[in-house]
Amino acid sequence: MNNQEYTIRNAKANEFEEIGKLMVLVYSQLEGFPKESEQPNYYKMLANIGDLTTNPNTELLVAVTSDGKIIGGIVYFSDMQYYGSGGIATKEQNTSGFRLLAVNPMNREQGIGKLLIKDCIEKAKEKKHQQLIIHSTMAMQTAWKMYERLGFKRSEDLDFMQGELPVFGFRLLL
Repeated sequence: MNNQEYTIRNAKANEFEEIGKLMVLVYSQLEGFPKESEQPNYYKMLANIGDLTTNPNTELLVAVTSDGKIIGGIVYFSDMQYYGSGGIATKEQNTSGFRLLAVNPMNREQGIGKLLIKDCIEKAKEKKHQQLIIHSTMAMQTAWKMYERLGFKRSEDLDFMQGELPVFGFRLLL
């Protein structure tokens, strides 16, 4: 584990393009995850990740090194109607969620994803929400294991299909 200090903060508008490129890089390298040619709208959303922040109660959080380099990102939703998934998640009340966790491949295994998630957990607790909802796919096994280590439990009622891709729901009761 790297001893470097990391800061988790809200992304600035002039960083959105860089974060979008990081998101596309990370998701396009996931083995078993649909490629851009298969889900062009999904990759367009990743590339334009900053656009999600135009929704109320939606934050693009970034992990930044002490020298200002962006090495990870995640989107936090304190209002699930803007969460943007299939299934029932967008109807959940008194609930926060996060999506689109990405860490630069050069900075993996340094606890950055965990820091980003813990920030989302704290934000949900500050809102006095009862739960935090997330989704994952089979291609995201590393993240899936991390979610479970942080206390998230599989919730089949949140599962849905995104085209041909099964998407699996998780809950963390707060």
